Amino acid sequence: MSLGSVDVAPAARAGVSVQLLDLHRHYGPVHALDGLTLDIAPGELVALLGPSGCGKTTALRALGGLDDPDSGRIVVDGRDLTNVSANHRDMGVVFQAYSLFPNMTARENVGYGLRLRGVDAAERKRRVEELLELVGLARHGNHYPYQMSGGQQQRIALARALAIRPKVLLLDEPLSALDAKVRRQLREEIRRIQIAVGTTTLFVTHDQEEALAMGDRVGVMSAGRLEQIAPPAELYDRPATAFVAEFVGLTNRIAGVARDGMVELLGQRVPLLEGSAASGPVTALVRPEAVKLTPEEGAAAHVLAVSFLGSVCRVQVQLPGGELIGGQMAAADVTGLIPGAAVRVSVLPAPVFAVAAGEAPRA
Repeated sequence: MSLGSVDVAPAARAGVSVQLLDLHRHYGPVHALDGLTLDIAPGELVALLGPSGCGKTTALRALGGLDDPDSGRIVVDGRDLTNVSANHRDMGVVFQAYSLFPNMTARENVGYGLRLRGVDAAERKRRVEELLELVGLARHGNHYPYQMSGGQQQRIALARALAIRPKVLLLDEPLSALDAKVRRQLREEIRRIQIAVGTTTLFVTHDQEEALAMGDRVGVMSAGRLEQIAPPAELYDRPATAFVAEFVGLTNRIAGVARDGMVELLGQRVPLLEGSAASGPVTALVRPEAVKLTPEEGAAAHVLAVSFLGSVCRVQVQLPGGELIGGQMAAADVTGLIPGAAVRVSVLPAPVFAVAAGEAPRA
C-alpha cells in the first residue's frame, strides 16, 4: 500500500480557514452540541476525538451542511455558510461506509463529482488519472467496488472527495470498518495525501491512536463541548481536564496529597498540572510510562503480570495496600520483571493531573 513511488503534485489551492462559532444542536432532550467553538487554520488537519454521543459527528455534519445547528454560525474562508445548502458548500466527504456506486468502476466513481459539475471530458480524464495515481490505484481504474478490498475502496472514496478540489475535506470515521493493519497503513497515506494537497480537513474518530497519529491538533469532546484542543504531544503530556487525562491514553489512579503545586505520592513529590485539585487528599492520574519499576529483593510491591506488545511491555504490579498499578517500558528493560518478582515502585518527576480524592472517573 506504500505510496513511496508516487510523485505527489503540490497543492492545487491553498487551504481555507474554518470557524464553528458557539454551535448548539438539540435532539429532543439531548444537547449534542453545547456551545461548540472551533477554529481550524488553513491547510490544518484537526481530529475530533471522544466517546460515542459526545457530538463530534454532529459537528462534522453541521460543517458539511448535512445537519442544521439550532444556533451559532459556520464561517469558511471568511464567508458565513450557516444557511447555505450542503451542495453549495464546496466540501468533500468520506464516510465510514465507502458509499461507492456499485455499478461504476473506480475511474467512474472518482470522476462522478466532476461530471456533475460539467467538467469537460479531457479535463475530467486528466484529473481522475491524477487522483488514481495519487492514491496508488492507477492500475485499478477499471475495477468495480466488489473487485476491490476495503482499503482500496476507501482510497477510491478519498480520491472521489478530492477530485472536485473541495475547500474543506470531512472524514467521518473513514477507517473504522477496516482491520488494524490496513487502518495503520491507510491513515499514513491519507495524512500524506492531505499534506500534499493542502486541503483543510476535519477528521472525526473514536480511536485515540488514530487521532494522535494524524492530527496537527486534536480536540477532545465530551457532552457536546470541547474539553481541550492542542497538538498531540501537548494533549497527551499536559491534559487540561480530568476527562482528557483519563480518556486519552492509559492512566493509573494513585492516591496522594496535594499542596503548594505538588502532589506527594509513593513517597515522592511530583509537580501538578494547571487545573488540578490544589490541596488535600487527591487521586493523581499517572501515565504507565511515568511509572518506574526496579527489581529489589524484599520490596513490598510485586509483579502480577507482564504483557508483551512488541517493542514495549506493560507490567501490572500490586502495591502493599492491594492497589494495582501499571507500568510501561521498552521490552529490553523488563529483565527481572517476572510474575511474583518484588519491585520498588517510583514515579518520574513529570507533571501530573490530580482530582479530588473520591472523584469518580468520567471516561
